[in-house]
Amino acid sequence: MILPAPGDWTTALVAAVCAVAVAAAGGIATKTDEWYRRLRVPAWKPPDWAFGPIWAVIFALTASSGVLAWTSAVGARPAIAIAFAVNGLLNIAWSVVFFRLRRPDWALGEIVLLWISVAALILVVGRTSAVAGWLNLPYLVWVSIAACLNLRIVQLNPRRSLV
Repeated sequence: MILPAPGDWTTALVAAVCAVAVAAAGGIATKTDEWYRRLRVPAWKPPDWAFGPIWAVIFALTASSGVLAWTSAVGARPAIAIAFAVNGLLNIAWSVVFFRLRRPDWALGEIVLLWISVAALILVVGRTSAVAGWLNLPYLVWVSIAACLNLRIVQLNPRRSLV
């Protein structure tokens, strides 16, 4: 995480708490039970243990991006807050739809919205700080990979076999 200026520790703390809250909610929604283990997945799927560290890095980068953007542009703060809130909700929603509702097909539609929200986040924070925008690029790449994985899971597991 990029260290904030001395007066910006409150902003950094809020960003960190929000990132941890979204990560925790997504983690709670992620249930790798028997249903999940029965899914057919492509050979290129990353191992399950890799998802936690990857998401930890993404959340740290995204929180840093939020701190940079928030401290750079007072006038853009409402747009920044909305972009992060929508993105966080969509991030959690994907895990709920895929793992709890057991609907990879619906999750595929939801991940498109998540991808759009990440792209919007890059644009919103990028207006105030180019570095803040770039810090979210790994997030966009990861959601793109996740979307491809989600699509392949839907293709490999017809709905009748998902129940």
